[in-house]
Order: sequence, then structure tokens, then C-alpha cells
Amino acid sequence: MAQSSTPRRPSISPWERLVVFANSETVLYVLKRILQAALTLLLASALSFFVIQLAPGNFLDQYRQSPQFSPETLAQLEAQFGLDQPAWRQYLNWLYQVIFHGNFGLSFAYQRPVVDLLWERVPNTLLLAFAAFLVTWLIAIPMGIVSAVNQNRPADRVLRVLSYLGQGMPSIVTGLLLLFFAQSVAPLFPIGGRTSIIYDDLNWFGKIVDVGWHLILPTLALSITSFAGLQRVTRGQLLDVLRQNYIQTARAKGLSENRVVYVHALRNAVNPLITLLGFEFAGLLGGAFITETYFNWPGLGKLTLEAVQAQDLYLVMASLIMGAVLLIVGNLLADLALSFVDPRIRLSDIN
Repeated sequence: MAQSSTPRRPSISPWERLVVFANSETVLYVLKRILQAALTLLLASALSFFVIQLAPGNFLDQYRQSPQFSPETLAQLEAQFGLDQPAWRQYLNWLYQVIFHGNFGLSFAYQRPVVDLLWERVPNTLLLAFAAFLVTWLIAIPMGIVSAVNQNRPADRVLRVLSYLGQGMPSIVTGLLLLFFAQSVAPLFPIGGRTSIIYDDLNWFGKIVDVGWHLILPTLALSITSFAGLQRVTRGQLLDVLRQNYIQTARAKGLSENRVVYVHALRNAVNPLITLLGFEFAGLLGGAFITETYFNWPGLGKLTLEAVQAQDLYLVMASLIMGAVLLIVGNLLADLALSFVDPRIRLSDIN
């Protein structure tokens, strides 16, 4: 008796797989967002460049009163930096170098390519932002859940008061308060820099601990305001889901309260929170610019502030563009995460 064999599926060539992947919704959505981001960056760069030009003077003004710099030397420096040209021509020259050569210009103050300066500072800003992001979500989500489950009970009232206090203190205020606290308990917490003076003499574990110890106060300064808002959103979303009919049905079936809250309710309440990821990341980057200045953290924000004060044109432009890129990437990742968590949401429906 002949045995029946299962028909084999026709094999798909690597080229056909590549075509299917290229036509997938996710890839098309990412390409669309990249094109939108390119236009956004172009408009943002033009606006930023001409707004910077509204400031009186330029980088060389600090040398004009010095007898060491003759008018001929200053004129030579103006020509070298391109400051003797009209603003529109400076912008077009800069844009051409960026698009076709990946060259963001030379820093006037550091006399180094601005790309090198950015690569030294961006990892520090991302480290601070991700640390604050992690602390914010690890604190806010459990507190929001506890507040919703214990609605109008003492625990809920205490947590709501804490959230109101946290939202009333922006990063600029919390940073100052933490600086005063650090000075009062000195030398328990470091209040400046990213590492200690003995950093190079430490082993790999000691280096990690040293950086983490310097991260504590800047991370708290960024997290306090963020976790207060996220806690209130979590509480509100979870309360709304807990009132739905299918939650009452799950309880009527005899499911434990923990299963109802953490499996059925929380899974449906998390979607709006993921939508907030991009905005939360944007807010942390904005707050990091202030916090880095307070705690002398060597990041992108501190570098940008110093460049603005020195009117270091190309360094300011590159810093602003890098900040915009980080915000765009953060929002894109939030949209992709939302689609991954809830398959009912199509990327084509997200603006």
C-alpha cells in the first residue's frame, strides 16, 4: 500500500523573500517616515540657521578688542570661516557639505570637526536619557497600578499627592533642589562630571559603579517630573479599563484579582502608554539639556549651550540637527512598538 506524502511547499528564492520583505507594511511605513524626517530636518535646519543669524555679531567679536588680532588677521579668519559671506550663501554651502560629503563643518572654538565632538557627547546624553527613562517607567507604572487598584483609599490619596507635587516641579527646580541636597550631604554624592579623578585606575566593574554613582542625581532630576505625569496617565487608563464589561465578566468567572488586573486589564491599558514613549523620550532629551548644565554632565546639551554662548555657528547647527534626529527616532520607535504590542493597530493608521 503506497504511503501518502505531504505535498511540499514551493521553495522561495532569497530574491523573492527580499521582495516580500521590501513590500511589507513595516518597511514601507519606515521609508515613509524617513522621507518625512528628511523634509522636517531640512526645514528645521534652514529655520535654525537663519534664527542664529539674527543674533548680533559672530564668533570673532570676542577677538576684535584684543590687540593681538589685527584687522588683517580678523579679515583672514572671517574668510577662513566663511563669515564674510551672506547668510543664505553660508547656509547653502553648509547644506551642500552635509548632503554630499557628510561634513557638518569645523568648530570655531575647538578647531575640530563638529562630528567628532558630537560623537564624544551624544553617548553621554543617551546614557542619561535612557537611565532616566528606565527609572521613570520602573517607578511610575507600579505606582499607577497601586493607585488604580486602591482607588480613593489612603494609598491612592498619598500617591496622587506625590504625583501632583512631582508635576509641579520641573527639571530646573528639581535640579537645584538636588544640588542643595548633595552639598548638604557631601561628599556622599558627586555633583559634577561623569567620572571621578581615579576613574582610569579602576577595573571594569569599578568604572561601571563610578559612572552609575555620578548618574544618580542627574537621573533623579530628570525622572521626578516624568514619573509623576506617567503615574497619573497609568492610573487613569487602568481605571477606565477596569470599568469595562469584559473585566466584570472575568471577575464573574472566578478569576483571581491579580489575573484580572495584570493579565486582562493592564494589557489593554498599556497601549496609550506606549504612544507616550516618543513624547517621553523627547521630554527627557529636552530636560537633559538643563540637567547636564547643572551637574556638569559632558553631554550634548552642555556642548550646545557652550556653542550658543560662543556663537560657534556650525557646532550649534550640528547639535540641533542631532537633537532633532534623536527625537524623530524616538517617535518612530514608539510607533513601531505600539504596532508590535497591539496587532489590531495598523501602521498605516498612525499619522
